[in-house]
Amino acid sequence: MNRITGALRSPVAFSILAGVVIGALFLVGTGADPVAAYGAVIGGSLGADGIGSTLSTGTSVLGMALALAIPLRAGLINLGGDGQLVLGGIAAAVTGLYAPLPAPLTVVLALFAGMAAGAGYAALAALCENHLGVPLLVSSLLLSYPAASFASYLARYPLKEPGSSLPQTRQLPDGVALPAFGGSTVTVGLVLVALAAAAYWFADRRTAIGYEVRMTGLNSRFAAYAGIERKGLTLRLMAVSGALAGLVGSIGVLSFPYRFVDGSLTAPGHTWTGLTAALLAGAAPLGTVVASFFFAVLQVGGLSMERTTEVPRELTQVLQAIVIVFLAARLRFPRFSRFRRGREKPSAQGEFA
Repeated sequence: MNRITGALRSPVAFSILAGVVIGALFLVGTGADPVAAYGAVIGGSLGADGIGSTLSTGTSVLGMALALAIPLRAGLINLGGDGQLVLGGIAAAVTGLYAPLPAPLTVVLALFAGMAAGAGYAALAALCENHLGVPLLVSSLLLSYPAASFASYLARYPLKEPGSSLPQTRQLPDGVALPAFGGSTVTVGLVLVALAAAAYWFADRRTAIGYEVRMTGLNSRFAAYAGIERKGLTLRLMAVSGALAGLVGSIGVLSFPYRFVDGSLTAPGHTWTGLTAALLAGAAPLGTVVASFFFAVLQVGGLSMERTTEVPRELTQVLQAIVIVFLAARLRFPRFSRFRRGREKPSAQGEFA
């Protein structure tokens, strides 16, 4: 009971509730019915017709959220998710097109190739900080642009499908694809991302490296005093982060339409949605999973809301922004609560110290 009460009083729960309330006020101000609009979001994302799209979107959002949450847990911000994502995707496409192996082995090799490409490129950003003094936030962000340009060049010229007017590679050979569940668009990629989330939780709560990461994020000076070598930790965390981003890119290529399409991996904005989810959860493993699912519901449900109620789907983006603003503001009432506990006393002017 105490845990439930604490969860309801947490900044995350308060931020989500505040976003929903303010979004409802926006809807009322435009003459729309907030109950119908929110009902369309829930029905369109969790109903029989929408749950598949929500899980497919959630696979990418959760994968990118985990990729960015892992370094964020140590106070490191990786803004190069897009670059690592597209390199993973193009590496998987090249492997799928040219690997002289049976289809099942090619799929496995393509996944590992994508992870290796993402890990290596993320590690490059860490090396720039460790040896050249370039802040990780800057190096990771700027390295995304040449990665995206390189992948675009490959899709438009050497690997371009002959006769196609779209900047896309040739379709992968028959069988070189992730198995799907039934006739849905949900693939085994969801299982892989779920396993990554479980591994992150286990490492964070049950291993020494997880403790080191948390301590570094809480107090880097204390962690250094305790003997945690920050440069090596930065390199390892960025490599794991890039590997997960590359895995998401590989899953995107090995799913429909089974090819690399220039811009298709980055256009939905899963990297920034994933970063938002990681920030909302404070990079905690379970919180990141819940926040990712919440944003996937908003994205998919927003389309249904626009179709059925004529409320623009941009409202869901407004909701995301409001949630983050309230979370950053940490809107609580600490003075009142501390006074109730007797930890503060009124000053002579009748105010709290």
